[in-house]
Amino acid sequence: MSVIRKNMSRVLKNNAYPGRGIVVGKSSDGKKAMFAYFIMGRSENSRNRVFAAYGDEIRTEPFDPAKVQDPSLIIYSPVKTAGRDVIVTNGDQTDTIERSLKEGHCFRHALMWRTFEPDAPNYTPRISAVLHLPAKAADFTYEMSILKSADAKGKKCNRFFFCYEGVNGTGHFLHTYEKDGSPLPTFRGEPEPVKIPNDVKEFAREIWESLNEANKISLVCRAYDFKTGESEQVIFNRYTR
Repeated sequence: MSVIRKNMSRVLKNNAYPGRGIVVGKSSDGKKAMFAYFIMGRSENSRNRVFAAYGDEIRTEPFDPAKVQDPSLIIYSPVKTAGRDVIVTNGDQTDTIERSLKEGHCFRHALMWRTFEPDAPNYTPRISAVLHLPAKAADFTYEMSILKSADAKGKKCNRFFFCYEGVNGTGHFLHTYEKDGSPLPTFRGEPEPVKIPNDVKEFAREIWESLNEANKISLVCRAYDFKTGESEQVIFNRYTR
């Protein structure tokens, strides 16, 4: 059975607020692993951020430090590496996964100790992914996860894990919210199959230009060449210093 894959522009076009999103997949020519991570925001505190690169690590930083109200859920490292694994998340669970992998445990083990964010009444899901970069393109795999509240009061947590073998031109998109709302409705179902192009710049621009203009904040896209091991990265920030 063939999988229906949509362009990211089509997936995002009519959704004003998917929240934070992770896309992972394999380029159309099969030569690169690729990921994208974006953040959106509705409050001044959430919008007051930029992505900054420190080697392979990406950090969120305040655009205007004087306007920071609560840094606990908005300042973190969404991207880190652990050996040949690349970790992408929407919160400080990046550090939990990094520590677990370095200790010889797995992605799932790390997240069994974490839950959704304590931001009632939304209880924002924690979304995470790890790319396992191989020596051979054919061996590329990746995992994704979403941790979300099992009840309206945030007393219990449901944890979902998804494991994928890389397919040329195919990726999966996982985001925190179904759409805008109050409270925000949590993402449902499996990560959405999407098309992955060859050019990381093209992919980054497609996503950035498709995000709601009023709510988008920052985006990072990165591609890893299986043959050379080299990476190429694109960052877009709503605010520039």
